Amino acid sequence: MDTPVVKKPALFEADKKSALDAISQAQFIAFAPYIFQASVLLRDKGILNAVEEARGTGISLEDVVAKVGMPLYAVRVLLEAGLGIGLVFRKEDKFFLAKTGHFFLNDPMSRINTDFMRDVCYDGAQDLNASLQDAKPRGLRHLGPWETIYQGLSILPEPARTSWFNFDHYYSDNAFPEALPLVFAREPKKIMDIGANTGKWTLACLQYNSHVELGLVDLQVQLNVAKSNMEAAGMGDRVQYFERNMLDPKTELPAGYDIIWMSQFLDCFADAEIVSILEKCHRALPDNGRVFINETFWDRQRFEASALSLQMTSLYFTTMANGNSQMYDSKVFLSLISQAGFEVVSQADNIGLSHTILELAKK
Repeated sequence: MDTPVVKKPALFEADKKSALDAISQAQFIAFAPYIFQASVLLRDKGILNAVEEARGTGISLEDVVAKVGMPLYAVRVLLEAGLGIGLVFRKEDKFFLAKTGHFFLNDPMSRINTDFMRDVCYDGAQDLNASLQDAKPRGLRHLGPWETIYQGLSILPEPARTSWFNFDHYYSDNAFPEALPLVFAREPKKIMDIGANTGKWTLACLQYNSHVELGLVDLQVQLNVAKSNMEAAGMGDRVQYFERNMLDPKTELPAGYDIIWMSQFLDCFADAEIVSILEKCHRALPDNGRVFINETFWDRQRFEASALSLQMTSLYFTTMANGNSQMYDSKVFLSLISQAGFEVVSQADNIGLSHTILELAKK
């Protein structure tokens, strides 16, 4: 069966900026650390809230100081920074919330991304060069002593733990309502969830279909959390647990499952590791079985801003996660699928916020 041909969005195919815009962007990059820190403080100290509450009338510097209880100097330098960043604008000595400020303050995705960068990634970003050279997450030392972040997910220090899971679940959970009908169209009796994490997909499946059974595959530290969640939901009788390190060359997957599901899992691995994991899936899957992969490919996004977010998330994988994985270009990823003996029989883009769901069959 031929791989479906799906038209790709035209992203990053031209230099669209004028010279003036380009030099402005260059300055934005140069001062990026302070831009980020000032923006977070404007949000978390209530300054943007105070400006937002003034609505169309605007608010003076002195009134903001009175509302937030910070020194005048602190509020002044932060608000002046906010002008250049584009979070606020000033007219007749009154501050107003700009459109960017509105979304930075109120948009759930912007808040979750910001918290993730602040609590999980920011300190480790300084180790990007070392991480690239060593292919190791050298920035992870700022959070814990693990070789990869996955070994410590359930025991990350706060607020990093909350911010990590909020980030992960926000994107994956939004895809579930559209993914469930695709997966259950084949009326599976048993589904294997590889990289089960806290078990959110498993619970979604168990609630969607009252007869299906789920097999959860993950590291033991993650299975402990998932099992607790299954039992709390009263669903434990339809779930099996399999502790597996998918990078161990001796690891094999349990047989007897109609469908294998992997959501935002394979992007946690390097090219050769993805091929190895898919080969394990190939050996465990019956000839008429299917693999469903839920991933975010930067080249499949509708907007360049969305693609940029994924490209920057790749640097999280470099510095904090494992040092050698990324949010993939779909062309690269599809070649790995073929190497592992699978073919793509269907592809659905724009699932949830930004996902692509691939359905694979054995060649």
